[in-house]
Amino acid sequence: MLSSPLLLSLTLFLSLPFLLLLSPHLLSSPDADDLTLFRRAAAAAAPRRRTAAPKIAFLFLTNSNLTFSPLWAKFFLPSHSHLFNIYIHADPSQPFSRPPPSLFPPSHFVPSKPTARASPTLISAARRLLAAALLHDPLNHYFALLSQHCIPLHSLLFTHSYLFKTHPSNYLNFNKTHSSNLIFKTHSSNLSFIEILSQEPSLPTRYAARGPMLPEVPFSSFRVGSQFFILTRRHARLVVRDTRLWNKFRLPCLTPEPCYPEEHYFPTLLSMLDPDGCTGFTLTRVNWTGCWDGHPHLYTAPEISPELIRRLRQSNSSYVYLFARKFAPECLLPLMEIADDVIFRN
Repeated sequence: MLSSPLLLSLTLFLSLPFLLLLSPHLLSSPDADDLTLFRRAAAAAAPRRRTAAPKIAFLFLTNSNLTFSPLWAKFFLPSHSHLFNIYIHADPSQPFSRPPPSLFPPSHFVPSKPTARASPTLISAARRLLAAALLHDPLNHYFALLSQHCIPLHSLLFTHSYLFKTHPSNYLNFNKTHSSNLIFKTHSSNLSFIEILSQEPSLPTRYAARGPMLPEVPFSSFRVGSQFFILTRRHARLVVRDTRLWNKFRLPCLTPEPCYPEEHYFPTLLSMLDPDGCTGFTLTRVNWTGCWDGHPHLYTAPEISPELIRRLRQSNSSYVYLFARKFAPECLLPLMEIADDVIFRN
């Protein structure tokens, strides 16, 4: 009979192939706290009958202070607080000062973890924001992901009306005329606004930099798109529920360039699961003219003007832009000077 040490060694040796087979899945399991959060959020459902205005969840993904919080405070007027919620994922490894409640609407700070460019951490942060918003308020229907460099191009009232295709009179005085029989119609609110590109010239090199993706993501299914988007509640639940594609995308890239996981994961996932439920168009305007090192054009103070705002709103599709990036901190003062008369004037 084999001795106990020899039997143990033989058992471990015979188990090695099995452990190697499972190792990618074991290594790719999300952190326990994230996994619990995502499971709870995936089960969260919206009310079957809306007796209140549907809300937009604004998700701020930031690794620095919200420089433009005074501008956003003009966007988030207290009189429209029944139309929105604010969620912030602030990188805990970076200095961050919470905007004073007197200068910025109450916000929900979600449990956060460090983020880094060209890594899956930005995907994880966006998923935490989506999960927190799903759990917090069942009236959150649209989920708009933004950064500290984003600015609004219209008022909140215009933004809400545009997304839900409802006339402002349907909800402007809702708090004063609440009725349990009131049902808000959202005729086109079943579509997500996320850029999905299948013919991008850099797609082959991005796919190669991504690393082994088969069999879950063949090259024919690989997509690229903008980092920032607006998802419906249904698609937000699809994102936090996903483990199959996440087990691939959460692995480190083979090379940091040109691999930007957050620009790949969301377009690829939604394109594979529900392409007809997405417009393929983002509502956040970004200027890639003269971009460098993967960064878009950075607007500076001398560029800020009413003409710039009007130009940023325009698009070559049937949609208008609701937000824009990327703006330097020095842009705050000139933006505030034109906020009332240009940006928030419907």
